[in-house]
Amino acid sequence: MTARGQREFFTVKTVSEAMSGFRPARRTPVETIALDDALGRVPAESIATPHALPGFGRATVDGFAVRAADTYGASEGLPSYLDLAGEARMGRPPEEEVRPGTAVAIATGAPLPPGADAVLKIEYTQSPTPELIEVLRPATPGEGMVRADEDAAPGAELTRPGRPLRPQDLGMLAAAGITDVPVHARPRVAIISTGDELVAASTTELAPGQVRDSSAPALAALIREAGGEPSFGGIVPDDREALTNTLAATLRKGSDPFRRVEGSLPESDGCDVLVVSAGSSVGARDETAAAIASLGEPGIWCHGLSLKPGKPTLLADVGGVPVIGLPGNPRSALVVFRLIGMRIVRIVGGCTEAPPEPTVQARLTRDLPSAAGRLDIVQVRMSGEDAEPLFGSSSLLSILTTADGYAVVPEAATGLAAGTEVEVILYR
Repeated sequence: MTARGQREFFTVKTVSEAMSGFRPARRTPVETIALDDALGRVPAESIATPHALPGFGRATVDGFAVRAADTYGASEGLPSYLDLAGEARMGRPPEEEVRPGTAVAIATGAPLPPGADAVLKIEYTQSPTPELIEVLRPATPGEGMVRADEDAAPGAELTRPGRPLRPQDLGMLAAAGITDVPVHARPRVAIISTGDELVAASTTELAPGQVRDSSAPALAALIREAGGEPSFGGIVPDDREALTNTLAATLRKGSDPFRRVEGSLPESDGCDVLVVSAGSSVGARDETAAAIASLGEPGIWCHGLSLKPGKPTLLADVGGVPVIGLPGNPRSALVVFRLIGMRIVRIVGGCTEAPPEPTVQARLTRDLPSAAGRLDIVQVRMSGEDAEPLFGSSSLLSILTTADGYAVVPEAATGLAAGTEVEVILYR
């Protein structure tokens, strides 16, 4: 092994190369869950409606079911007259038919009676007698109603694989009578923290030089946001043998040495994604890279990203399990994981259409220097339509907690001038 400083970054990639090139083949298995539990889950297959929706023609306004041809030429000055033949009621099959020269009173949602091809709003009518209505304007075919298959024809796709289910998707499935959904299991994501200085967040008294592990809880939250199920594997010192043994055990077994965040994994189940929050020193990063490289093929895909913050990032594949080696500084680790780690968790969980992030256009309040070929992620605080860049050490979490979102300086740019309009990706 050569000097540590020479080995720190040996397969550096651009962020665009990492986003497009590192695409794990691993996918979580399929399980069937109840519709009530399906929000945000990823369908494993296309789900089609077994029948037409809504299943019958129905009114979308309160008024009168009519034959549109019977209303042609009607106006307030020269109304048409139709006999009132009855009433269509909600939740019941129609009892009357609309014949030439007749109308049937109908409420929103009630089934359209036979013979009708439009529903005239009650505002466009008058009732000179209980058995007669005046039509004050003509109706057009299809007005004030929906067809039996207008929401969905039989066999129409209601949800597609790869896109997390939204509330409106659950509504469509319920309308079709589908109450069980085949989805990908949530990816099991193991988090291992490394560093001689780290102690558990629950530590009440810190010795000189000790730091509470702030990255692991924040990473667990991002994993949940990406649809995964996080597990804490504890804190490992900057020792290659200890780290190698812990990583190997984590890949092999999910319940030992894990402390589960919620519930427990069955004995002998491994993880689907392994996240290593590495130490901040060059030596610690070398130990982490060496430990990961020793775990199995195909091994390390990149060690270093052209990214600020977050250059000391490692991506690997160990026997089909994607491994993400994050920088030790908390802000760098969270920036990298939001940008790349969440995408990997989603891919493993079968998600091919990530939910769009909220964005807003804003003007920079100051210059943003950068270097060509490097992607810069800059935290910003919003004030109206202005985006104020926030700067500070990558070890400072307060930069992230103060920020409303972040702006990106593209890899091809050498910086952005004050006043430049940028897209700000907002934190939820």
